[in-house]
Amino acid sequence: MPEGLSASEVGKEIAEHREHHAPEDHSRRDRYVSIAEAVLLSLVAIMAAWSGYAAAKWGTDSSLSLAKASSTRTKANQAAIEATQIRTLDSVDFNAAITAYASHNPLLFRVALKRLRPSALAAVEAWRATKPLTNPNAPADPSDMPQYRIPQQAQAKALNAKADAYFNRGQSAAGTADKYVRLTVFLAAVLFLVGIGSRLPLPAARYGLVGVASVMFVVSVVELLSLRGPPS
Repeated sequence: MPEGLSASEVGKEIAEHREHHAPEDHSRRDRYVSIAEAVLLSLVAIMAAWSGYAAAKWGTDSSLSLAKASSTRTKANQAAIEATQIRTLDSVDFNAAITAYASHNPLLFRVALKRLRPSALAAVEAWRATKPLTNPNAPADPSDMPQYRIPQQAQAKALNAKADAYFNRGQSAAGTADKYVRLTVFLAAVLFLVGIGSRLPLPAARYGLVGVASVMFVVSVVELLSLRGPPS
């Protein structure tokens, strides 16, 4: 009857088996890691290109919006200056009309009325209807009447609101562009880790760097999905 293997012989057989299969297992594991590195590098390169494109688009959108805000603000200031000039001229004409009206000089009053703008004339007529000479509750000046309007004043207000909207859009676009730039830098770090890891002779260090790069890649994907796409 054949005798069984001794403990020393069993240990020897296990060691020989391990030495025979270890190179094969190591080679297979290296191939898997190389494939993972190639896939990771490809995905990161595509994401980095997209992130750089989006950052450029948002940067351009920010510059255009801020330029529009500046030009619109200039137009608003011009309209406001015109409104101030018109109000000043109206005040002079109002004073002449009020003086003639208070002195009961109908001829001078009619001449003063002819100098008024249409909305200013409507304000004077509405002001006269309040009996300002006898009514203590009447407005002190025709410019206090709701009929008194200066188109340039409303225009300046609308243009200022539009300029504010352009400025806010430009600021928001600049913030989004900065986020894409930060994401591009983060992806560049992933490329660096994978690239340097593939040249390390120590398998453990290589696998560790690939693992860290993979985690950073996942974080980058989550960040990318949370950002707005580039403007058209």
